[in-house]
Amino acid sequence: MSAQATKKIEVIASGDRPILPEGARTVPVYIMGKKYLLPETLTIQKAIEYAGYQFIRACGCRGGICGACPTVWRIQGDFQLHFGLACQTVIQENMILAQIPFFPANKAVYDLEALEATGEVVAALYPEIMKCVGCNTCTRACPMDIDVMEYINAAMRGDVARAARVSFDCIQCGLCSARCPAQIAHYHVAQLCRRLYGKYILPRAAHLEKRVEEIQAGKYDGVLEDLARMDHEELRKRYVEREIEPLDSTGWEPEDKTYL
Repeated sequence: MSAQATKKIEVIASGDRPILPEGARTVPVYIMGKKYLLPETLTIQKAIEYAGYQFIRACGCRGGICGACPTVWRIQGDFQLHFGLACQTVIQENMILAQIPFFPANKAVYDLEALEATGEVVAALYPEIMKCVGCNTCTRACPMDIDVMEYINAAMRGDVARAARVSFDCIQCGLCSARCPAQIAHYHVAQLCRRLYGKYILPRAAHLEKRVEEIQAGKYDGVLEDLARMDHEELRKRYVEREIEPLDSTGWEPEDKTYL
């Protein structure tokens, strides 16, 4: 890093120190009411660690998959609240961050075995979906670019299958519910619809039922015992030499069909 670039980086924070690009400048960020100068290239999650804090929970996958780090922040001088995932959102100058213990949302208690895959069931467990005002704030808040309002509308129409398919990529972060003026627990509705869809609507996989029966009958017990007795090198050799299913596996079958 050049001497000129070094002067631009005034590091006053401590903690985890990621590799910074040459010439990265620092910006003021307020964490728990205290001002820190932090490298502008960091995500919220990395910036908080850079400032010396340690995550005990809600750090999850760090890649926008688990939904454990929904975050609300303000920019100094701006009355609006902003929302996003801490692992994806890059810090901004004069960002104000504070700890929120959890994202509250009403969650219905139910026995899936006693339900039917109908709109009436969804509306009975989550009646607030009928208060949707169509503002689409939920969709704009979604870090996965899901059309949240569309699957809520599908649930309102009783189309459980469509609600399940549209919401399939939901990571349960709760940002949609945090923005909703009708207090709809969108992500819980999505989870219910996917459970109903998987149990009552989606066709059963006959080959999977057959495999479960084989496992329960002990067909593979001997193979698992053999693997458990192998040393590290033999297991590594087996792993490296295994047949790998191609990306386009249409019509593909392994050469060794011993365990099919």
